[in-house]
Amino acid sequence: MLALLGGAALGMSGSSVRYYKIFKALKRDWEKINQDSFNRSVKNLAKEKLVEEEILANGSFKLTLTKKGRKEARKLNLLGSTIKFKKPKKWDGKWRVVLFDIPESDRIFRTILRKHLYDLNFIKLQHSVFISPYPFEKSILELSRLYSAEKYIRVITALKIDNEKKLRKIFKIN
Repeated sequence: MLALLGGAALGMSGSSVRYYKIFKALKRDWEKINQDSFNRSVKNLAKEKLVEEEILANGSFKLTLTKKGRKEARKLNLLGSTIKFKKPKKWDGKWRVVLFDIPESDRIFRTILRKHLYDLNFIKLQHSVFISPYPFEKSILELSRLYSAEKYIRVITALKIDNEKKLRKIFKIN
């Protein structure tokens, strides 16, 4: 995991200062790793087609994330993070409703989606229906694309809802 996430972090780093900090942290953690365990992990990642291993002329090796590996690294990065969201100062009068029907085989994504919805200050209307007065569409659609779950998620922007008084009170909207 250290190699996979470290490689992804270094590859996505935009500044040399950040690159140096990531590399320094990787070096410190690298010294704590059992090399036999690491070699087994690399072989497993290569077997799962998450990395490509290339042995160089000097005897060292180079690991490169595959397309599948980059996608998995982005998923792992999302597990421990939240979607950044700035609440607007004034409500635009629209309700955002997220409906989803995610199969049991993708329950990990369902859990991640719910976590992000709560982080975005959504409230649960029904079992797989969440609502918020705040614009979030791009973030939710980006998350569903990352997990190839677009067919399971619907996003609705509504002007009215029958229990609007109660919802306005919950969200503290005048």
